[in-house]
Amino acid sequence: MARKDNVASVLAFEKKLVTSDGYMFGTQWDNRTQIVPLALQEKSVRGTISNRFKKSDVQSFEKDPTKLNAKVESANLQRVDSCALGLEQDTLNLQFSVKVLGGITQPSACNNALFKQSYSAAANTYIAEQGFTELARRYAGNIANARFLWRNRVGAEQIEVQVKAKNNSIEQAWTFDAYQFSTKNFDSNNEQTDQLAAQIAKVLASESDFLLLEVSCFVLVGKAQEVYPSEELVLDKGKGGKSKILYDVKGIAAMHSQKLGNALRTIDTWYPEFSDPETNAGPIAIEPYGAVTNLGKAYRTPKDKQDFYTFFDNWARGEKLSRVEDEHYVMATLVRGGVFGESDK
Repeated sequence: MARKDNVASVLAFEKKLVTSDGYMFGTQWDNRTQIVPLALQEKSVRGTISNRFKKSDVQSFEKDPTKLNAKVESANLQRVDSCALGLEQDTLNLQFSVKVLGGITQPSACNNALFKQSYSAAANTYIAEQGFTELARRYAGNIANARFLWRNRVGAEQIEVQVKAKNNSIEQAWTFDAYQFSTKNFDSNNEQTDQLAAQIAKVLASESDFLLLEVSCFVLVGKAQEVYPSEELVLDKGKGGKSKILYDVKGIAAMHSQKLGNALRTIDTWYPEFSDPETNAGPIAIEPYGAVTNLGKAYRTPKDKQDFYTFFDNWARGEKLSRVEDEHYVMATLVRGGVFGESDK
């Protein structure tokens, strides 16, 4: 069949890892019977001028150093949100849930019957051959290593991750020492993560099953130490507005579900630069172009034919990809979900 007859201009997939917001509490490492919700605090601070000046300003300062003194004397007044543990608290407790869903073989929207048929055949072949074992192992690894803590993971003395998995037929629980699992690779073998991965893989490969994972993570950071909820993106703060606005839900400091989800899908070690010893690169989040916004770089470009669409357009029409790793990447992108329609013009 000609390709022009096998084009889905409307094509969408629902995400199969649905993450809640993460809620932050304070407690004590040796006595966790009481956890207290953490609230945001507003601070007014008098900072110093430390931004890079324009070349014209620098030249002016060279001619007249007193102008720089005048600049420095001007107070950099700021209003910011912050969040910290209480005086007697030394441990952050982060709680969130993840719902794992099946049904990956059927798009949520597709306007071409031929494409839907060829895609479903490719997806069923992948499930029969791979069974989501590799992807689930990596998702489980990112739960066990507490990658979802982001900045809160840095400088922590101890990190314990408690996971409960439940649905209509199972209810299991595991406890992980996050420092026993690397954030640079997924090479570690562990019986408990294998058990968790098996449950995730089973649901992802199913037609309509589900699994709810309840995650409670305890992080020993030190008494009264600052912790880091998500920061809100505010495009127009207005004159005199806060220069940093943190996220909370009904007075409880929180982390965005998108940020937690990004951490769980940071499993892409199949992009070309990962294997380059000079870059010392780690896993990146599953994205159609391998975009890492804080680095301002796309690691999977159409020019190099390593992006999702290059692989997916051929694979979904029945062509075998040259590497099984590329199939893992394609399926992980579909688990992520999104709108992937192709122009029919």
